[in-house]
Amino acid sequence: MPSESIELAAITGAHGVAGEVRLKLFGAGVDTLAEHKSFNEGALTLTKLRSDNKGGAIARFAEVSGRDAAEKLRGTVLSVSRAALPSLDEGEYYHADLIGLAVVTDAGETVGRTIAVHNFGATDIIEIAFEPVPEKGQKTFMVPMTKDAVIEWDGKRMVIAAEFAE
Repeated sequence: MPSESIELAAITGAHGVAGEVRLKLFGAGVDTLAEHKSFNEGALTLTKLRSDNKGGAIARFAEVSGRDAAEKLRGTVLSVSRAALPSLDEGEYYHADLIGLAVVTDAGETVGRTIAVHNFGATDIIEIAFEPVPEKGQKTFMVPMTKDAVIEWDGKRMVIAAEFAE
């Protein structure tokens, strides 16, 4: 079942002395994050946002005044209500919707569960944990989120090509 809130970024630390914070972005970028002004059920109100030119962002929140207050927010994840997000087109997904899905192969073999979605630049990569967990060897493996590797998914399971599970 889809989560009621979607995580868009995380605060990685303070930036400067005036209360700005550095952000690690989980979504499509600064412009996507800028579409939202309120995070964590209204606890944080965005007043300023800019790119850090390194794939992250620098933000200022109305509730944060000074470096000490900004440092206390390190590790805070910024989330918004699913209802605040645009509807998805065919083939699109929110990372949160893929986490926890049961994974099977197109040959019908049960593999495990999705535990993370990574993106190292080219495409999303799905990390899958074997179930049951093997005593020796790899505990997880990764599959690219491409049509060749991930054949289909829905709210309950993901089907991958058998050759990617080997």
